[in-house]
Amino acid sequence: MQTPRTMTSDFQAAHAAAKLNNEPIFVPASIHADDRGWSIMNQFKGVLSPDGQINFSVMYPNVIKAWHRHRKQTDFWLCVHGNIKVGIHDEKSSGTWMAVIGEKRPGVMIIPPHLWHGAATIGSESAGLLYFVTQSYNPVTPDEDRRAHDSVAGFRWGVRHG
Repeated sequence: MQTPRTMTSDFQAAHAAAKLNNEPIFVPASIHADDRGWSIMNQFKGVLSPDGQINFSVMYPNVIKAWHRHRKQTDFWLCVHGNIKVGIHDEKSSGTWMAVIGEKRPGVMIIPPHLWHGAATIGSESAGLLYFVTQSYNPVTPDEDRRAHDSVAGFRWGVRHG
């Protein structure tokens, strides 16, 4: 099991490297805090496209949402509340990656096309995932394949299911 490579906050370079090497890339984020609260700024800069969309999803505790992949789209995941364990698998090379991202490890996970991926909540609270995808969802011909959460040999989500 590998840990995704980490790159600086140049999203265009990280996106290009993810696609070129067919691997996920984690881009750490900086938290900007003052006496009013905190924020994570300038995420997805330089990679937004007119064909993509930004979504927000909340995952309840002990939920595993896996596995799926896309033929065309790249996903950019930012866990803004709680924490999630991200699993990524390359069927061709049998490479598998795992990372925990969220409040305690802010940043963006870039997942290029063709890699199976999914997430599980970590801890006893819900997790909020803000994500940008480079292709808008088409319900008639979805760019998505699915398989069971326990179908990647050797990958353990480490959370209770159900």
